[in-house]
Amino acid sequence: QVQLVESGGGSVQAGGSLRLSCVASGDDWTTYCMGWFRQAQGKEREGVASKYPRSLITSYAESVEGRFTISQDNAKNTLYLEMNDLKPEDTAVYYCAAARVIGPHYTACQEYEVTDFGYWGQGTQVTVSS
Repeated sequence: QVQLVESGGGSVQAGGSLRLSCVASGDDWTTYCMGWFRQAQGKEREGVASKYPRSLITSYAESVEGRFTISQDNAKNTLYLEMNDLKPEDTAVYYCAAARVIGPHYTACQEYEVTDFGYWGQGTQVTVSS
């Protein structure tokens, strides 16, 4: 069982930046695949970035590659999503999520889908104006 609480959302102009935080508690979250997702109104939830906290390997959606960075602070039990050069199409509710790792740890997060993530935060709204 992992509990996740997001914060840091808000309204920003296009080209601006925001940093989202996700505080984890409960089980050792560093043994889970951690991901950021977003869902715009009328759209399906989509993956934004993922990371296995015990690995340096990260993964990003093409739409955010080079603009967003997923990172962590283990001492603070916190996962971050740094968002730069925000665009109106980034407007969505952003969620952090955790998935149990299946198989060897070096495969953690590989080919994981939304349904693989069993633990979710409450979401935080990000609105980007043009």
